[in-house]
Amino acid sequence: MSGTIRENIKPGIKVRVVQKQDQRTGKLTEGVVAKLLTKSATHPHGIKVMLESGIVGRVKEIVN
Repeated sequence: MSGTIRENIKPGIKVRVVQKQDQRTGKLTEGVVAKLLTKSATHPHGIKVMLESGIVGRVKEIVN
């Protein structure tokens, strides 16, 4: 599933996000979604979320 479509992402699912400071390297951080921060239905760089750990980033992968 794509991390660019808001309806694919729900609080409680495990995802990999790229943080703002890691955008150049592409380093991904794994965690569980606490809340969605992007209001639009889609975003070309990924939906912005806050993880339960407090990390904010854009969803690049949804982990099953």
